[in-house]
Amino acid sequence: MRRTSALLFFFVFVTFSAWARPRPTGDPNIIPQDAKLETLFTGGVLTEGVASAPEGTIYFSDITFTYTSGMQAGHLMKYDPRTGETVVFRSPSGMSNGIKFDSLGRMIVAEGADFGGRRVTRTDLRTGKSEILAGLYEGRPLNSPNDITIDEQGRIYFSDPRYLGHEPIDQPLMAVYRIDADRSLHRIVTDAGKPNGVALSPDQKTLYVGSNDNGTTGLFRIPQSTPIQRGRMALNAYDLHPDGTAKFRKVLVDYYPDEGPDGLVTDVDGNLYVAVRVASRPGIYIYSPDGKELAFIPTPELPTNAGFGRGNEGTTLYITAGGSLHRIKLKKAGYHLPSR
Repeated sequence: MRRTSALLFFFVFVTFSAWARPRPTGDPNIIPQDAKLETLFTGGVLTEGVASAPEGTIYFSDITFTYTSGMQAGHLMKYDPRTGETVVFRSPSGMSNGIKFDSLGRMIVAEGADFGGRRVTRTDLRTGKSEILAGLYEGRPLNSPNDITIDEQGRIYFSDPRYLGHEPIDQPLMAVYRIDADRSLHRIVTDAGKPNGVALSPDQKTLYVGSNDNGTTGLFRIPQSTPIQRGRMALNAYDLHPDGTAKFRKVLVDYYPDEGPDGLVTDVDGNLYVAVRVASRPGIYIYSPDGKELAFIPTPELPTNAGFGRGNEGTTLYITAGGSLHRIKLKKAGYHLPSR
């Protein structure tokens, strides 16, 4: 009798938990009626930068925070959709954060501060060899490269804020940079606030920059009693010119005084999938190119980034949040660079 009661209680608890979990909502042309979030990996410290390699393997970062996790310097993870297995690809990762793949299938990684590389690297997955694309600007180290996007000419754009780390801050601005094919480095956005996530529209005419100014450059180093004033929390749109320069156009979404956006990607129609870290409504917010909210995917932890799969998984959105990796099947396919 006791066993029957225990089983009944467990069944009711599981059923209630599943029922109580918020479900994705919004445009049925984006969110299928039966769409649900599936958890693939847990146990990380702070997962980030999820991206699909051309053959479909999913790579993501686990930012370990040396102040709180025993002086580990980050892990670069990979998840195989065919087997469901997640393993360490590279450790230490140089505190890898954002990850993207170029048109030749090479992995571009933004490595942050906190005993990380403070650089942008490129890895040939066939040989395993990596090279440094950018580490200094005007002869001084970068702040903490965070997120990456790549245009169809092969130019790489990355954000360079600072959220934590013991290292000196050598750059006078938190900015967005562009790396050209000749490896020259250009500072192109200086008025985005504290730039975090970056993404390009499929027509290559708009550079989206998320500002998440948490008011500090030293997480874990400030007493909780110290008052902190947040800065700009917004999703910004910039006109991207053919020469790779960018000019501010408008604020698409203003989140202030709540916390704002982290990483973001686009689908083939130019809609934006933005990881928004609002504690009262955490999740992936899906916007039209003009900033209208179309749909919402709630996440169980504060989200950090999102990336679409490829091939048969072209409509599958992978999401990093907290210390986990999730996925959800949608109706829209993600935008990827054409392969060469």
